[in-house]
Amino acid sequence: MTLDKGTLIFANYTAYVKDTGEGIESTVESEAKRLKIYEESRKYEPRLEAVGEGWLISGLDSEVARLSVGDKKQIELSPEKAFGNRDPTQLRMVPLRKFGEREHDLAVGDSVEIDNRVGIVRFIGSGRAQVDFNHRLAGKSIVYDFEVVRKLETDEEKVRALIDRRLAGDGGSPDFQLADGKLTVTIPEGLFLVEGLQIIKRGIANDVFKFVPTVATLSFVERFNNEKAKQPEPPKEAKPVQPSTEEKPAAPKPRRKKAGAAAKAA
Repeated sequence: MTLDKGTLIFANYTAYVKDTGEGIESTVESEAKRLKIYEESRKYEPRLEAVGEGWLISGLDSEVARLSVGDKKQIELSPEKAFGNRDPTQLRMVPLRKFGEREHDLAVGDSVEIDNRVGIVRFIGSGRAQVDFNHRLAGKSIVYDFEVVRKLETDEEKVRALIDRRLAGDGGSPDFQLADGKLTVTIPEGLFLVEGLQIIKRGIANDVFKFVPTVATLSFVERFNNEKAKQPEPPKEAKPVQPSTEEKPAAPKPRRKKAGAAAKAA
């Protein structure tokens, strides 16, 4: 069964340039190492994707919609379906003085930002630099080795995945409770200083309302823990009484009366 638009899936994929084998991205650690694009700080695991929602480049998105859970497929995208063809009008000559302090250290291949646009330096000479504002992968065919690992079915697993997509890390992962259309997300103290937290919360809300329509309201709670608060000690268990191993003294035997005394008593 193919995947409908808006379906949330976990997928593994590896992308590389067809002609050169240059690695672009991978969710699989062994593949990232093989392609020499491994990042030690990154967590390698299947990634959350929303089919047909623009989370993937358009050419790949349309191909993934034809797959089913468990499918593995090598998908080749032409430049038109990947990052576009190269556009000569995106090449621009820029005076070196516009680079300020970088003017004397600028080198071919450097990434630079000019007028809020990022480009690559292609040539330097005569007091000017040629900057290419095309995407660095423009004009190249891209290959994806793609696997649909699983499809998210329940509201709870969708909420968990959508929260972790935007707000999870070394500071922990938020807890949540979902009941009767009300979702409460509790943010641990370790995530309070995450940059752009308010924007992230707005993004989570937008995602949840879109992909989990049964949620009517979403509340965020910031939880503080008092580390100095004295916790009640658990009750001590009574120790069982051990039976004594010492021998008890024998009870005294009754004394016998002498014969004469018995006669007098008679």
